[in-house]
Amino acid sequence: MSNLQNGKKKISRRDFVNRAGTLMALGMVGLKSSSLHFDSGMKPSSNIRIKNVDSNFEREPLFPYHFKGSAITECWQTAALLEGESGFRTIGLGTQGILWSDSKVFAAHSENGGNALMYAMSERALQMMKGNSFTNPLQLLDDLLPEIYAYGKKITGNPDLRKTFALNSLVCVDNAAWLLYARENNINHFDDLIPKAYKPGLSWRHDKVASMPSFGVGTKIEKIKTAADEGYFIIKLKTGSPGTQKEMLEKDIDFLSAVHSAIGHYETPYTKNGKIPYYFDANERYDEKDTLSRFLDHAKKIGAFDQIAVIEEPFGERNEMYVGDMGVTIAADESAHTVEDAARRIEQGYTAIAVKAIAKTLSMTMKITQLAREKKISCFCADLTVNPILVDWNKCVAARLAPFANIGIGLQETNGHQYYKNWDTMMTYHPRAGATWTQTRNGVYITDKSFYDESGGIFQPSAHYEQMFKKEG
Repeated sequence: MSNLQNGKKKISRRDFVNRAGTLMALGMVGLKSSSLHFDSGMKPSSNIRIKNVDSNFEREPLFPYHFKGSAITECWQTAALLEGESGFRTIGLGTQGILWSDSKVFAAHSENGGNALMYAMSERALQMMKGNSFTNPLQLLDDLLPEIYAYGKKITGNPDLRKTFALNSLVCVDNAAWLLYARENNINHFDDLIPKAYKPGLSWRHDKVASMPSFGVGTKIEKIKTAADEGYFIIKLKTGSPGTQKEMLEKDIDFLSAVHSAIGHYETPYTKNGKIPYYFDANERYDEKDTLSRFLDHAKKIGAFDQIAVIEEPFGERNEMYVGDMGVTIAADESAHTVEDAARRIEQGYTAIAVKAIAKTLSMTMKITQLAREKKISCFCADLTVNPILVDWNKCVAARLAPFANIGIGLQETNGHQYYKNWDTMMTYHPRAGATWTQTRNGVYITDKSFYDESGGIFQPSAHYEQMFKKEG
């Protein structure tokens, strides 16, 4: 891996191992022999054999982003390179979300240490693929995930590691595999990438996608009002304040009152009632339904209840409570790791799913969106504070989801511009930087014909990320 220049920080693999120490964990489990062979029902022209692999990463500093009772101060941008025997070479990107994917791993390690552990899992997946072949990325993910998940449990020392942590580590690998699959099969459009079995779940074509900013716990109300004044009509609001359940509820109720007082009277053409909708994300901080009911009772008291579009992931992953009687749309996010997990959440009364092609892999997202379509469950795209190129990977999904309940267009959370200190520089890494569909206008992305024709630019190489794999000397 070549040295990487990122701002004032230059990090080599030696620096990485010496400072984080965790890549030594790669030796904890021996790699399997080169007998892996990935196969599936999709029928490409031939098997794709991987000749070479490589990986690299950048550390991008953040303005602190507070949620889950903690905060993140940087995000690692990972890049996975795959080279087929055919000579085609592709680079897939990922953004690591340690606190989001497993807060216990985040709490048990330094922020760099947690990132290093996830990066080690991405590297292991690449080494498993080297010298082996696959026929399509969907089956590739099915074959990689069990071992990467088991490996992750070992190196984190956490037998209860959340599967989302493993999926997050595989995003860069999965993206590289989809791009290589596209090159090998002369595919140039996102629609042609979607297997027939999963097309119904991604069959819509919105001409606009809502751009939803996200505000962490403790955000000053003035910032939220400013966003609404700028045209953002649905805003993600983090609840689940730090402290005991009693302290959390008191702070969340005060926050709700302040938000509703500031922007509750705003109007929008995108909802049936013409009022601005609220999107709350408690990130599993609520222990009981009664606690959430008290939050909702307060919303009714102040006249905010009918403006709550969705409450995302209020309860912990292991809850078995039925939530279909809460009177509002309850969405699953990090607990819907896989399509099987999503199915269990639907049985528990969850009526929406936050899908994240940029956090749980495009492969798994296709399966979940198809299940949601069959079960008549609403979907929207949530962010992981990803880089601008991954924003458009997510947008390719958001633009094809059925309209969210009571809202006429697709929904996509996009908060990178709020939290990355170098966001403007990162925007220049996008191969279609400046395209109209990369910019929010009055709270929406315009997903016009050029967006669909160019698939959001995801098939085009980025000179910046290509440069990360230029060898020195």
